[in-house]
Amino acid sequence: MKIVRTKAELQEILQQVRQENKTITLVPTMGALHEGHLSLIEYAKPRTDITVCSIFVNPTQFNDPKDLENYPRPIENDIALLESVDCDILFLPSVEEMYPANDPKWHIDLGSLDRIWEGEHRPGHFQGVTQIVYKLFSLVKPDQACFGQKDFQQVMVIQRMIDIKELPIKLLICPTVRSEKGLALSSRNARLSEEGKENALYLSKALRYIKDNIHQQTVEELLENAKALLASNPALTLEYLSIVESSGLEPVKSIQPGIGYVALIVVWIENVRLIDNIILQEADSTK
Repeated sequence: MKIVRTKAELQEILQQVRQENKTITLVPTMGALHEGHLSLIEYAKPRTDITVCSIFVNPTQFNDPKDLENYPRPIENDIALLESVDCDILFLPSVEEMYPANDPKWHIDLGSLDRIWEGEHRPGHFQGVTQIVYKLFSLVKPDQACFGQKDFQQVMVIQRMIDIKELPIKLLICPTVRSEKGLALSSRNARLSEEGKENALYLSKALRYIKDNIHQQTVEELLENAKALLASNPALTLEYLSIVESSGLEPVKSIQPGIGYVALIVVWIENVRLIDNIILQEADSTK
């Protein structure tokens, strides 16, 4: 695996790759890698010639300076994990490399996606996400990019940016990787105690309850019962739980055939903010 720290060196390497007509897939990460991230590399490998993983803790997508400061950065372990799954290139830039002093201001019209759910609770977050992902897309010029389903709203935001900028990039959405007990793997899990990890299982329990009963109960009943399940554990503080239409993420009052739906949840445990979702129904592509 080649470790590259500058844009110039990365472009030089990838120029040679393109001259050989090889396909390139980008896996953008913020490090603190776990099986979920590695699954993105493994998903990409049989679908591409060259896999580029970036590790960059992006300051513009953090609302809370303490959250940025506390974000884990176990880089030596990350390198070893990427080598274990045969990643081809690791791009490991500094903040100065990605955000030079003369960097132009960034804003993209994401519509309601920038104002609801994560957009409402983390103002400016998706502007920061799209800013860094656009920088990486412009630099790497990948044929494909892999993102995890766990950050579902982020995936929809990236797709919206690809559409707006008319980028020739295929978005690969990779299934959420969970522990044997059902906890969605996340870099933030490292900040939970063992008891906290047990309490965090209530997120997937609530989501699974909704999916299992989606055709037996109304949307109002589903949310009420799932919230009661979460409220039964005093270690949890629910930020939001909703059933939404899967592309625009607008909340719905009923489930209709042929339309895609997702349940979104955010819960606080031990001062750690955990996010999860479950696909309730796929959209009918023939409609």
